[in-house]
Amino acid sequence: MKSLKVYKIDKPFSVEFDSVASDKSISHRCAIFSLLSNETSKIKNFLKAEDTLNTLSIVEKLGADVKRDEDMIQITPPKEIKEPPFILDCGNSGTAMRLFMGFLSSQKGFFVLHGDKYLASRPMKRVSKPLNSIGAKIDARDNGNLSPIAIRGEKLKPFDYESAVASAQVKSAMILAALNSDDVSRYKEPHLSRDHTERMLNGMGAKIERIDDKNIKIHPLKEPLKPLNITVPSDPSSGFFFAVAAAITKGSEVVLKNVSLNPTRIEAYEVLKKMGADITFEVKENIYEPIGEIVVKYGDLKGVEVSSDIAWLIDELPALSIAMACAKGKSSVTNAKELRVKESDRIKSVVDNLKKCGILAEELEDGYVIEGGEFKSSVIDSFGDHRIAMSFAIAGLKASMQINDTECIATSFPNFIELLNNIGKVEVFGD
Repeated sequence: MKSLKVYKIDKPFSVEFDSVASDKSISHRCAIFSLLSNETSKIKNFLKAEDTLNTLSIVEKLGADVKRDEDMIQITPPKEIKEPPFILDCGNSGTAMRLFMGFLSSQKGFFVLHGDKYLASRPMKRVSKPLNSIGAKIDARDNGNLSPIAIRGEKLKPFDYESAVASAQVKSAMILAALNSDDVSRYKEPHLSRDHTERMLNGMGAKIERIDDKNIKIHPLKEPLKPLNITVPSDPSSGFFFAVAAAITKGSEVVLKNVSLNPTRIEAYEVLKKMGADITFEVKENIYEPIGEIVVKYGDLKGVEVSSDIAWLIDELPALSIAMACAKGKSSVTNAKELRVKESDRIKSVVDNLKKCGILAEELEDGYVIEGGEFKSSVIDSFGDHRIAMSFAIAGLKASMQINDTECIATSFPNFIELLNNIGKVEVFGD
């Protein structure tokens, strides 16, 4: 088991990063959506992390020809999806498993999805249940909830479905299933979740209409989509770790370049700005996604209540908890029960680890309450969760931290430690 030691820094920093990890969500989608075309997709800056490389391998096993160059991935789809004679390994990625469930449920053939020990314990019924309700044939352990996931794919009928949760993964799975139907499908969610899938598919020529902040209409494909020709932007959720580092370190500044500025992806920055950090955004281009630059400077942070647009910042909440722990006064997160079904139960993971660091924190059913204070040096358990590991690595800049079980960082942000070394002293040890 590998561990990470991050030492307290005693002076401000000013850094500029143009090599923050490529966007994981977009990289997964690039690989999967390429199968909806009949021409070669060209993807620059594809995230070469364990999770996304597993997705690329699955696409290959489904019959695509994948060429991996240093600067570009080229994916030529098969004439029809192949039925593989082996299990499709999603590694640690819930995004990959859930999106492939939607895609494969409407493709002729038999498919089995599985992953590592952490993914095997994550709930998949949130996707299998709605898909089965529209005619898909999906089964799994624990009454359809835990992988391995077995899929008997076939063309599905159009649907009119109302989701109980605002989840980009559930929505994306249902969209992918609907594209191979014979008529228009309708999908409703409690409020708008992240919309990469709609933006990217429409950019490829699909017709997904947003009626309002809750409803979309999905038109079936009448012909293959245009291939992707895209440069994947840097991931704002990965850059957010360094945004927090600058916001909590007096006199510090970080510039994040070539980052996705999709409004559904920068909500955590807006909350950090509301807390008192000095943050500016500048759009440089806008094709599939708005892309540009984020500048974050230290601010005298104050407590904040976070209870709305949770789907827009769900991934950044662990890092935001570090900022809350450094702020004056009390902060709270509610309506975030989704945190319990991530790579770990992130409500419990955040609260337990903050308490180890001497921060007053209270676990709620759907979030937590944090009282700002002074971090104390501690030994942290990542619970096999990359975002917990990286969040408390940032806390180490305030009071030296040892984070155990850090192999998980490579699943989403392979150069995180390298970039963190530009700010403070970091040591890696263990097997």
